[in-house]
Amino acid sequence: MTSSRITSILVAAVLGASVPTAASAAPKSPVVATDNGPVRGTTIGQMQAFRGIPYAAAPIGDLRWRPPQAHPGWQGVLDASAFGPHCPQVATPYGTPSTTEDCLFLNVFTPEKTNQGQPHLLPVMFWIHGGGLVVGESDGYDPTPLVAKGVIVVTINYRLAELGFLAHPALSAESSSSASGNYGLMDQQAAMRWVQRNIRAFGGDADNVTIFGESAGGLSVHSELASPLAAGLFHKAIVESGAYSLTQPSLASAQASGTAFAVAAGCSSQTAACLRSLSVSAILAAQTASTMVPNLDGFVLPLSVRSAFSTGQFNRVPVIEGSNHDEWRLFVAQTEAATGMPLTAAGYIPAIAATLGVSPGFAAVVASVYPLAAYQSPSVALGAVGTDVVFSCNARISARLLSQFVPTYQYEFNDPTVPMLYFPPPVSFPTGAYHASEIGYIFDITQTPVPNPGLTPAQKDLSDAMVGYWTQFARSGDPNAVGASAWPAYTAMSDQFQSLHPLTPTTNTGFALDHKCAFWNLN
Repeated sequence: MTSSRITSILVAAVLGASVPTAASAAPKSPVVATDNGPVRGTTIGQMQAFRGIPYAAAPIGDLRWRPPQAHPGWQGVLDASAFGPHCPQVATPYGTPSTTEDCLFLNVFTPEKTNQGQPHLLPVMFWIHGGGLVVGESDGYDPTPLVAKGVIVVTINYRLAELGFLAHPALSAESSSSASGNYGLMDQQAAMRWVQRNIRAFGGDADNVTIFGESAGGLSVHSELASPLAAGLFHKAIVESGAYSLTQPSLASAQASGTAFAVAAGCSSQTAACLRSLSVSAILAAQTASTMVPNLDGFVLPLSVRSAFSTGQFNRVPVIEGSNHDEWRLFVAQTEAATGMPLTAAGYIPAIAATLGVSPGFAAVVASVYPLAAYQSPSVALGAVGTDVVFSCNARISARLLSQFVPTYQYEFNDPTVPMLYFPPPVSFPTGAYHASEIGYIFDITQTPVPNPGLTPAQKDLSDAMVGYWTQFARSGDPNAVGASAWPAYTAMSDQFQSLHPLTPTTNTGFALDHKCAFWNLN
C-alpha cells in the first residue's frame, strides 16, 4: 500500500486543551522587547505567558498562497495577554472553527523569573500542533509541566488545508522557485526564524531549540528535518506519531489535485486571481480531504522524508521518534460514534478493505494475519491493523534510518487505560493508548470534547517521567537523567525501544513482532 493511500485514510487528532485565561493571571505584566516592538504578557502562577504575537504579515489579499512575509511591526506596547485567531478550518472534535486568515501568531511561555536575571539561557521547545494539516490551533496546549522543568515553550499557528498546502500551476508559475504548496511548512520556518531573532530577550537559548509535534505536527517535524530551508533553525527534534507519511506526492500530482479543487471552488478559469478572490467560506466548503500532506516541490522539500533519511540528506540533529500502541483505535471509535454501531464480525473484512483501500481478497489475507479470535472484538482487531500499517512500523523505519546518522531514541506510549477524550461513552471497546492520547502526559489538558477525569496517581508518575525525558532531551540531546529509568539509544542491531507505561518506563524489544512489521514489508 502506498504512503499516499495511507495518508488519505488518516484522520489526524489534536487535543483541545486550553491555557489559563488572562482573567486568572496575577497583576504582574512583564514586558519584553522584540524586533517588531515590545510585547506585554501576563503572569500565571510560576509561568509568564506572551500570547498572540504576530511572527509574519497577515497572509491575506495578494499574500494568500505566497511564502510568509515580514510583519511591519507596531507602535507602542503590544497586548500579548490573549491568543490570536487561529487559522481557517471547519468544526471538528479536534479543532474549533475559524474563517480568519490573519492567523500567523505564536505564543511564548517562560518560567516566571526568566526575565528577572536568570544566570543562563534556557532551552527552547517549539511545538507544532497536529490535526492532519487541516485543523488545529496553538491555543490547545497548556505547557505548564514543561515550563516547570526550566524550559521555554513556543507554540504556533500555521496555515492549514488548502490555504496552507494548495499546489496549483498558476501559483507555481508566479513563484520564483516555480513551486507551490507547502505554505504551512514555510510558516513554521518563519516562526522558527522569529525564535532565532527574539528568544534571547525572553531568556531562551537560540542555539538550543527543540522542535516537537504530534500527528501532523510530527509529520511537520519530519518535513523540517528534510527541508534544507530549515537548516540551522533547530537543534533537536521529537516526533510523536508523525511517521504515517514517509513518501510525499510529486509537485505535479499535487498540482493536479489543486486544479480539481479550483474547479470545485468555482475557479474553472484556473487563474491565481480567481483563487485569491475566493472567500474563506467558499474555500472551506470546497475542501474534501480530511488530511493533507506536503509535496515534493524541489524548494521546501527536494526529497521525500524517507529518501532524505535513507541518504542522510537531512538536518542532522538528535531525534526522539515514537508512536502509541493502539493509535488506530481512535478512528475506529470515531466511526462507531458517527454510525452508532459497533463493528461486527461480518463487517470486519469489508472494514479492512475500506480502511486500507485494498481488494476484498487482500483484506481477507490481512484478516488471516489478524484473526478475530486473537482480539477482544472486531473493533480492537481493526484498530491493530490500522495501527501497525499506518503508524507503528513506519515509526520503526524512521528510527532505523535516522539512527544511521544521528542519535535516535525510539519510544512507544503504552498506557492501556488512558481516558477517551473525543467521543462520549459508551464506546463498545477499550480504546487503549489511542492516537494523540500521549499529549495529555506532556501538556496539561483542561478542555476536551469529553470531560477530562484527569490522571490517576500511576498515570501522573508516567507523565512526570515523560516530561522529564522530553525536557532533558531538549536540554542535552539525550533523554537520560539521574534518577530516571535508563533509555538506550536506538540501533538497528539492538532494535530496542522505551515502553512508556505506568508506573515506570522500561526498555523492551519485540516491537516488530508485536506490530507484524514483516508482514507489511516494513521491517
